[in-house]
Amino acid sequence: MKKAEAIKKLLDYDKRGRYVYTNSDLAKIFYQDNERTLRAGIKRLIDDGLLTRIINGVYLYSLAQSKGSDTLEQIAKTIRRGEYNYVSLESALSDFGAISQIPIDRLTVMTTGRSAEYKTPFGTIEFTHTKRAPMDILANTSQVGRPLRLASKQAAYRDLKRVGRNTHLVSEGALYEN
Repeated sequence: MKKAEAIKKLLDYDKRGRYVYTNSDLAKIFYQDNERTLRAGIKRLIDDGLLTRIINGVYLYSLAQSKGSDTLEQIAKTIRRGEYNYVSLESALSDFGAISQIPIDRLTVMTTGRSAEYKTPFGTIEFTHTKRAPMDILANTSQVGRPLRLASKQAAYRDLKRVGRNTHLVSEGALYEN
């Protein structure tokens, strides 16, 4: 893959709001079925500063114009593609003003996938497994113009208690305000 060709393709996807990719995404974009060739091409793009390695197998287009405040959520969505994921726990409660501390560089996400924590150049993503049924997840979350769904106040608080997190920072009164 030639550098100019790679820039053009990545720019086209960036214009559509896509700037975080997995290895398989890049294989499809660059029509590459040979894994060694793909890895060598990705390494060259990283060395040239066009791609940033987020975690093993996930990359971000460094020159993306569509990057914004939701980049960490976009990365989380890409890491756990194919699972039900939603912002919950401290991150959601902070968004609602129901918790006194604001997580600056941490995103707490409930997922139907396995629990894990990823340290990225944009902050830490903490995935916590949930056994909730997909219909329950959809009923207690909403799409709010972000890459991931957002838990309702009550669902985020319920998740916080269910996973055994500290609840003393939560303002009980703020949970029931509109």
